[in-house]
Amino acid sequence: MSTAEKTLSRMRNNPKNWRIEEVIAVAKNFNLLMRAKEGSHHVFSFPGIKDSVSVPAHKPIKPVYIRQFVELIDRSRGKL
Repeated sequence: MSTAEKTLSRMRNNPKNWRIEEVIAVAKNFNLLMRAKEGSHHVFSFPGIKDSVSVPAHKPIKPVYIRQFVELIDRSRGKL
């Protein structure tokens, strides 16, 4: 299991207290596209999936955003 997969598993089990740097690292590993690399939000998407997820860059990131991010990764991997 890679570091990104372990981080994703921890995000799934506890969506509290994550930093945007950790979210970006996981997104890169799972080939998510990222827009708005600067500013107050980062927007993640995946080719072929209509929905995108906007994650605020400030701390702490609320659990609802982490849950949406994890769901996007699961959908990109065909698990949903």
